[in-house]
Amino acid sequence: MGEYSIGDALKNMINKSNLRNGVRAVQIEEVWETVMGKTIAKYTEKIKIINQTLFISTNVGALKSELMYQKPQIIKRINEAFGENVISQVVVE
Repeated sequence: MGEYSIGDALKNMINKSNLRNGVRAVQIEEVWETVMGKTIAKYTEKIKIINQTLFISTNVGALKSELMYQKPQIIKRINEAFGENVISQVVVE
């Protein structure tokens, strides 16, 4: 049996279980303001990741339009922040 650090063991457990989506949901909320800026974060009501799709909710019409236009940049920024391909699509609600 190989030796693992506690961190490696936890990462393996999370990756193999259904906890991964829950962990990603918490992490996306933590990095959203850093990645998108304070103004966008302030007017974004909900963000969540389901099966590599990022769902963004806002009631501000101008922000919805801007987010729709920036989908490729949002995907790139989020994936860079996580250091892996976490999202492949963005849905603005």
